[in-house]
Amino acid sequence: MDVVTDHSIIFFDGICNLCNGFVDFVIKRDHKRRFRYASLQGDQSRTLLDFKDDSDVQNMSTVILLDQGKVYKKSKAVIKILKQLGKGWYVLSFFMSIIPSSFSNMIYDFIAARRYRILGKRETCRIPTEAEASLFL
Repeated sequence: MDVVTDHSIIFFDGICNLCNGFVDFVIKRDHKRRFRYASLQGDQSRTLLDFKDDSDVQNMSTVILLDQGKVYKKSKAVIKILKQLGKGWYVLSFFMSIIPSSFSNMIYDFIAARRYRILGKRETCRIPTEAEASLFL
């Protein structure tokens, strides 16, 4: 079983409390365990993502979804993640996808630029609990 091909991977800012909250939200609702997680600060992100020429990745100001070899960022990543959670989240992702991505990314960028001021940040990257350990790369 290859984690990279058998699972979608969510890359997130490991010291951002808002980002960690989003990861907690997904873990709680991902009953089929479709997702694996890696911080943007970690070695896996440098191995699996192209950091060159991407200021969002370099600044760790975006959540990234690697799904079947395709990379999704910002609101597209969030929509795709919600869609895979099923049930009501699928409906929410549908309505979110109706909004032009230029507008939804503008809102995303606004929040991302203020994420540390909104909910703060950790001193170190998130350390998964023993129960979560198999979900993190």
